[in-house]
Amino acid sequence: MDVYEDPATWTARPARPQWQLALRFAGSVVWFPVVCVLWAAVAAVLLVVGMFAEVVTALSSTVERGYLNALGWTLERVGRLASWCVSWPELRHEGDVDHYKARVDKAVAKWTARASAPVEPKKPKPPVECAIPLRAYRGVGGWYVAEVALAQGWELRPTDEYREVRLWWSAASRVD
Repeated sequence: MDVYEDPATWTARPARPQWQLALRFAGSVVWFPVVCVLWAAVAAVLLVVGMFAEVVTALSSTVERGYLNALGWTLERVGRLASWCVSWPELRHEGDVDHYKARVDKAVAKWTARASAPVEPKKPKPPVECAIPLRAYRGVGGWYVAEVALAQGWELRPTDEYREVRLWWSAASRVD
């Protein structure tokens, strides 16, 4: 975390008007399935293209990396079409501080359980870095995420608190 960043200034976002959330939710009910179908169609097309490009990628790892980067970029862009959607819990609990505190506690506890899991042979190592999205802490602010995470052994990473709070599992940097 940079010196000039102070988690105490990461306040909660103002509650959105209920009518605006209701309109967004109504639009979400129609738009989100369209985005899901579009995402699946794009993924299927890119998979078919990838099967034909397998011949080329067998000869060039650069082409393979480029294809995988393009695949990830394209699917991420399609997924962002639904970024304005509002879920039912968001509609019901906008401005409810206790609800957002419970969401943050649950999210940090989930990541803590994953990160503190013992390393199993021939399995991937537990994650040492995570990001808690704004959707989880909107009603309490990023300072609450930082407070809960620091109490459970996480360190803050450089963060854009308007999008997410990034965390690093500090026990991962210790040498056993």
